[in-house]
Amino acid sequence: MGKKIIDLSLTVEDNMPAHKLFQSPIYIPALTHETTKSFNLGVEGDIMTFQTNYIGMLDHVGTHVDAFRHVNPKGAPVDKMPLDMFMGKAVTFDLQHIKDLEDITAKHMEEAEKKSGVKVNGHIVLLCTGFHKRNANDRKQIVWGNPGLTVEATQWLLDRGSKVHGVEGPSTDKPSDNIFAQHRFCRDNGVTHYEWLVNLEETVGKGEYEFIGLPIKFKDGSGSPVRAVAIINN
Repeated sequence: MGKKIIDLSLTVEDNMPAHKLFQSPIYIPALTHETTKSFNLGVEGDIMTFQTNYIGMLDHVGTHVDAFRHVNPKGAPVDKMPLDMFMGKAVTFDLQHIKDLEDITAKHMEEAEKKSGVKVNGHIVLLCTGFHKRNANDRKQIVWGNPGLTVEATQWLLDRGSKVHGVEGPSTDKPSDNIFAQHRFCRDNGVTHYEWLVNLEETVGKGEYEFIGLPIKFKDGSGSPVRAVAIINN
């Protein structure tokens, strides 16, 4: 059976939106094909030029995963977390009826599980609210409008063996308060999550699939950008 790869990742670019507490990245050309002509590389008639880019950013930019260290000073950094946490069987919950700044409840999770046709049992669960699609071109709303995953909804996942989940937008907590209840629950229960996933609409209704979102091996990293993908059987 053929497989389809769906890219769930944002493109990293200069000054892209970031979480309300974080700086946007710097991503600019450092050396260009034009400037490296003066290096006189290659041979006569076949000059070699090259390009490199400068990257200056936090480890929570774009599509990324949180390390346990992010909100727990005693938690494992991203380079010490087991790689199998960042891949495995997954399902997407269709929550496109959830509005900006709305709470995602355990009842929403129960209804979405039934609709998905997959009984959660240790799955990575990705939540499609349509938030990114609605607000991709609104720089303010994309930072200040995301729905929030409640503690009870996260407990619902944990009760079913799911210790990794993912959302659209910059955070699992709503930006309208500074309580960070969901992050604190994850801190206390060994749960982590992906933030700022995109294209989740393409995985809705696909049943169980394989998810991969490997982090960069940053020493003592509090998180990492990832290239997140869904691998779906056609």
